[in-house]
Amino acid sequence: MTTNVLISPTYEFYLNGEWKESQSGQTIDIKSPYLHEIIGKVQAITKEEVDEAICSAHKAQKKWAETSLQQRASYLYKWADELVNMQDEIAEVIMQEVGKSLKDSKNEVVRTADFIRYTVEEALHMHGESMKGDSFPGGSKSKVAIIERVPLGVVLAIPPFNYPVNLAAAKLAPALISGNAVIFKPATQGSISGIKMIEALHKAEFPKGLVNIVTGRGSVIGDYLVEHKGIDMISFTGGTNTGVRLAKKAGMIPLVLELGGKDPGIVREDADLEKAAQQIISGAFSYSGQRCTAIKRVLVHVNVADELVGILKEEIEKLSVGSPEEGSTVVPLIDDQSADFVQGLIDDAIEKGATVVTGNKRDRNLIYPTLLDQVTEDMRIAWEEPFGPALPVIRVSSDEEAIKIANKSEFGLQASVFTKDINKAFSIANKMETGSVQINGRTERGPDHFPFIGVKGSGMGAQGIHKSIESMTREKVTVLNLTD
Repeated sequence: MTTNVLISPTYEFYLNGEWKESQSGQTIDIKSPYLHEIIGKVQAITKEEVDEAICSAHKAQKKWAETSLQQRASYLYKWADELVNMQDEIAEVIMQEVGKSLKDSKNEVVRTADFIRYTVEEALHMHGESMKGDSFPGGSKSKVAIIERVPLGVVLAIPPFNYPVNLAAAKLAPALISGNAVIFKPATQGSISGIKMIEALHKAEFPKGLVNIVTGRGSVIGDYLVEHKGIDMISFTGGTNTGVRLAKKAGMIPLVLELGGKDPGIVREDADLEKAAQQIISGAFSYSGQRCTAIKRVLVHVNVADELVGILKEEIEKLSVGSPEEGSTVVPLIDDQSADFVQGLIDDAIEKGATVVTGNKRDRNLIYPTLLDQVTEDMRIAWEEPFGPALPVIRVSSDEEAIKIANKSEFGLQASVFTKDINKAFSIANKMETGSVQINGRTERGPDHFPFIGVKGSGMGAQGIHKSIESMTREKVTVLNLTD
């Protein structure tokens, strides 16, 4: 793979086992969110090249599906090993491209290798089943159903910018071990990280055409990919508006959508406030809150609100703010547009009577960690997902009020409940309209083998290693008719 290192590297796209420049002759600049300079260029490929990628994927998939599970496993194990070998190089790219600290970037690569290995182990222990006909009234002993899972074909994998390697592999690994081929469309800001991940896959010598990485302008190839007759399944992680639009265009293609969230942290009167504050801050401000599972609002009982807000203020002001190269917790947001949106939510809240406890300071696309108190339901920040380091505190007078406000959201990804009363915790959890509820812990994605589910505007379908394998396969029944 050739790069021009004099100014900024120009990366090729990966088609049928080869690195190529696009026939379009056009590239897309990738600008670092904290260096504020172009760190690389990726290919803006054509619709014809999309066709070629999907065609090669279908050819490779036919042979791959016939390959034994043990053989597929050997390729994926090698891919995991190559990722570990390249961890320093890939982590540096992740840091520069999406503004994540080097430590977190390296952890993402290692976590990805662990994810791939666990995916293999899970697949090796998933077995089919059989059913006898006479277990149903009037059924016959002479019929036996053999039920197995078979691949769907070609999977379109579209991950987000914030975990450009981990959330990409979370789609690729289950698809590949199940016998599918993959068309990998990385987020534009995250494309270089995705390319580096595929460099590791290329070193593992997977069959040509099995995985193709397509980079390009969404206006040119986005809808074309989603509506392409050669795509058999789509796995998408990103914004809710994009996900809804994608679902409408996909028609009857199987979909798994992981979308936005407005995860509440419900703090009861009996909660351990020091521990709750620690979890809330970690959940709300790590990587500047650019996580779908970040805690995005605090619903606290009015009797302990002043004390909790005081603890939060003190701890938030200790957070490191600045460049990811310095290991900062709060770093510049992915682009100026994102920072403008977060600032707009803060300004709206202040205009409507919210109190700035700390923060509300901005330097270009760096938003300092901001805590807003006395937030009310007429403020946008009570409902909209900031995807940035702005945390609203809403005071409630009862569990019922907290549940009502939490469930009023269009989102339903996760929620946290902080309390010393385990019975109350489960009572609240049972009433939450979310895919997951964390008791006395921050909202978060992992461990990666747990089911990961979004309801309402937060998605459809289930992820988590076992669930992802199931979503990328279908059941097939072969009925054996025995003769006497």
